[in-house]
Amino acid sequence: MSEDLRPFGDITSKLIDNKKILAKIISNQDCIIGGLNYAKEAFKYSDKKIIFKTKTKDGKKIKKGKTVAIIKGNAYGILKSERVALNFLSLISGVATLTKKFVDKVKIKSCKICCTRKTAPNLRIIQKYGVRLGGGLNHRFNLSDEILIKDNHIAVEGSISNLVKKAIKNKKGKKITVEIDNISQLKKIIGLKFDRILFDNMTPNNIKKGIKLINKLYETEASGGVTLKNIKKISLTGIDRISVGQITHSAPSANFKLEI
Repeated sequence: MSEDLRPFGDITSKLIDNKKILAKIISNQDCIIGGLNYAKEAFKYSDKKIIFKTKTKDGKKIKKGKTVAIIKGNAYGILKSERVALNFLSLISGVATLTKKFVDKVKIKSCKICCTRKTAPNLRIIQKYGVRLGGGLNHRFNLSDEILIKDNHIAVEGSISNLVKKAIKNKKGKKITVEIDNISQLKKIIGLKFDRILFDNMTPNNIKKGIKLINKLYETEASGGVTLKNIKKISLTGIDRISVGQITHSAPSANFKLEI
């Protein structure tokens, strides 16, 4: 709201009579709805007396033309918060809708779709919320949540096995995930006590080989270059999780409007 109102507030809405009005928020497309409480708080920020009544719930699949909320109150407060409220709905619903498309492509129920840290700065909380609404899982929220050994860590250390051993020694109750990009790396660490193998940018055939070698010793995850066209094939490898950056960094916003 501060982004929209500094330094002089809504100078256009101040020109009109501040009378009581009724407004509707309507979806301009089919989508998975998300962000209703965020929208409500945007209106309450401008005027605590505004009445915000939802007509559906977050996570529901809605049709184009659906009225998702009715707002009653003074015109100035409603107009001042209109764009911020719609932006919350658009962003969260967009993420939820794209996530659901990926989830629906996976035919093996045990295979879960996960998000990544590829999020807009300062908006990670709401984007990851949208992922959950779409049926996905949240990966680690930040760098403190778990130990995730990636290719650049290995490049600096020089030895994947030594780095994994250091992680095990210093894990302090945190899960350890090790990213690999070839079977040779996997063979060097099989048998060490960590939690998850992340197959990065590997072909479905190589993922299958890796899963066979692991023989259920670790949880498995795939990432890199995942699209709606290839995710079904990746899921059929027997992988436990697939992380998809696209569901946050490239999700198109859902389209909503406010009508008086």
